[in-house]
Amino acid sequence: MVITFPEQRIDQVITDVMKAEGWDAYTDDPDDAGKETKWGITVASARAYGYLGPVKDMTEAVARAIYRKRYVDEPRFADVVAIEPNIGAELIDTGVNMGTAVAATFLQRWLNGFNDTGSRYGDLHVDGRIGAVTLDALRAFVRWRGPQGITVLMRGLNGVQATRYLEITESKPSQRKYLFGWVLNRVEM
Repeated sequence: MVITFPEQRIDQVITDVMKAEGWDAYTDDPDDAGKETKWGITVASARAYGYLGPVKDMTEAVARAIYRKRYVDEPRFADVVAIEPNIGAELIDTGVNMGTAVAATFLQRWLNGFNDTGSRYGDLHVDGRIGAVTLDALRAFVRWRGPQGITVLMRGLNGVQATRYLEITESKPSQRKYLFGWVLNRVEM
């Protein structure tokens, strides 16, 4: 089923991310930087967004509210979904797993790289924050390149995501146990 309305798309992306994160599984892996986690929400994220109960008891509704605020609204990825749903979904997923600034940086870098001779839109200051200039550049890119451009931008975003996973495991070998699953569940081609 194709979901076209941004709010429905965002709800589906959150569901997909929660499934990739292990749905309602509670974990407390000493090698995982997030430590205690449920629904893919770490104890630190839960506390930062006001949840004070035991992480293992966190409800789906609480987790969804945290996802929405931290990984959709605050980084302005909902605005990206409104422009191009698949790119927005990719940023939300990458933001959950790598940090929203990393996801935004990936988009800004690729938009600069694809900016032909710099004449299609203004080059972006790569700061890891989505603002009006980044959104305008994305709109211009989508108008200019169309569906093929969206496909290529998705490939670029997934390529740097995969590379970052490999770099993480090269710098911290304890993370190697996650690499296969990260690429399997997070990198789409």
